[in-house]
Amino acid sequence: MQLTPDWKYVSDGVMGGLSQGRLDHGIVAGRQAARLSGAVSTANNGGFIQMAFDLDPGAEAYRGIGIEVYGNGARYDLRLRTHDLTRPWQSFRRSFVAGPAWQQVDLPFETFEAHRTEAKFAPARLRRIGILAIGANFEADIAIAGLWFY
Repeated sequence: MQLTPDWKYVSDGVMGGLSQGRLDHGIVAGRQAARLSGAVSTANNGGFIQMAFDLDPGAEAYRGIGIEVYGNGARYDLRLRTHDLTRPWQSFRRSFVAGPAWQQVDLPFETFEAHRTEAKFAPARLRRIGILAIGANFEADIAIAGLWFY
C-alpha cells in the first residue's frame, strides 16, 4: 500500500540541541521527493534532525515498510511509534544506508528493535513514521521518493 506522507521537520532544538536542517520537496536526481538535509550536531546533548509524519490506521495487514531512497552514503534511522509508547524517547528502530543512487530498501517489521520500552511492536497500533539523521556530527542529505507498506 503506497503512502502519501505529509512530512514534518523536527530537530533536536526542541530539547536544546544545536543541529540545523531543513525539509524540502522537489526534484532530486530526476525524481519527485521529500529531502531532509542539514548539519547534525551532538553539541549541547543534541544529535538529530528528522522528517516524520503521523498516520492512521495502522499496518496490521502488512509485513514491513519499503522506501525508495537517495542519499549521501550515510547511515539513517527509520523509527516507528505506536499508540503503546508514551515517552518521546521510545521507538522501534532500524538503520539503513542511503546510497548515492536511487534504491529500494525493504525493512521487515520483524527487524525493528524496541528502544527503551518493553512493549512489543504491534503493526495495528502504528501511528508515526520518522526518518532520522542521528547520533554523530555529520552533514545529512537524504531524499525519499516513495514509501509503502508491503
